[in-house]
Amino acid sequence: MSQTAVMPPIVEPVSHSARSVSIPAYVYASVFASLCIAVGLLWDISWHMSVGRDGLFSPPHLSMYLGAVIAGVFSGIKVLKTSFFSSEEEKQASIPFWGIFHGSLGALFCIWGAFAMLTSAPFDDWWHNTYGLDVKILSPPHLVLGLGMMMIQFGAMVSVLAVQNNLKGTVSTKTRNHLRWLFALSAGFVLVMVYTIISEFFFVNRLHGVTAYKVAAVVFPLLIVPVSYASPFRWGGTVMALCYMGLMAAMVWILPLFPAEPKLSPVFNHITRFQPYHFPLLLVFPALAIDLVMQRSREINKWVLAALLSLVFLAAFVPLQWYFAEFLNTEAARGWFFGRFSWPYSSSPDWSYRYDFHPNYTSSGLGLIKGLALAGVLGLLSARIALAWGNWMGQIKR
Repeated sequence: MSQTAVMPPIVEPVSHSARSVSIPAYVYASVFASLCIAVGLLWDISWHMSVGRDGLFSPPHLSMYLGAVIAGVFSGIKVLKTSFFSSEEEKQASIPFWGIFHGSLGALFCIWGAFAMLTSAPFDDWWHNTYGLDVKILSPPHLVLGLGMMMIQFGAMVSVLAVQNNLKGTVSTKTRNHLRWLFALSAGFVLVMVYTIISEFFFVNRLHGVTAYKVAAVVFPLLIVPVSYASPFRWGGTVMALCYMGLMAAMVWILPLFPAEPKLSPVFNHITRFQPYHFPLLLVFPALAIDLVMQRSREINKWVLAALLSLVFLAAFVPLQWYFAEFLNTEAARGWFFGRFSWPYSSSPDWSYRYDFHPNYTSSGLGLIKGLALAGVLGLLSARIALAWGNWMGQIKR
């Protein structure tokens, strides 16, 4: 890729003609829908840990369905308005599909995501009634549901980017700040979603194994680097990670405030409160390192930049998360703040590795060094793809 690709400036000057422009309602709606989906997903996991089998209209499911409906309805209205009640110039600035419709890329993602999510709901209920509980999380209905959720969350981020890139330098500081926060929030909710999908690699008792860090080197730069690269402000990746950590931690703190009891046997761990999911990974520190590198070295050769980003990500993430995992296994971490008291009702509370590292997922010596070296190579490839993605994100206008 050419090093002369046009990049969005980190700091945008406000022109003398800067004006207060209303951010379209569907943009706010899509970001709120993304939040509903992220909250519903974490709540649903807690529900399975605390109550067991849930119905089609359980509260966590309703939160996710609400997100699908809001995203689908508001984006659908935007598409209909653009298609049939806008000028030819506005239609030319949008994406045509099916011959008669015109809409933004983000709105199309949200509409298709909403269809996928709402279609998967009765399919999932039938699946459970026919085959019982899922042995694996990625059953066919869950796969359709997960794809739909990710489409809506990605659509929310793209919607904000398109508006932001179109209005760049021509709007008031207040409007720009709103767009920046909407972008950071939507990106953070995407990070929550992706983390949750791959979270089984990051159980605390596996965080002294190199596999977790190889997965991290592939996935997290792929999400944080493009946000840092295309962000309308200097600390885009850091704020994204803070949004992820804030939502994950809030669910750890809030859910145990509410009563819950198991309704499906066997019950090995007798509980009376909701059991929250994971305390967040310390992604804010590698995200901060990525932002610092991006501010100082974004114009260098992209392969060199990718290698540098991979290196700083691992240097900031591995030691901090490694020793933080050790802390989480101590008695000092078992209070309400870190949520380490949490344990599924169907698991024995006396399991040997509840507060210890599992030997099957522990690395040391030469194996650890080789694994981290491979993680660095994987991170380089991930970061290079992410830079290309970030360049594309910085140019979205439809």
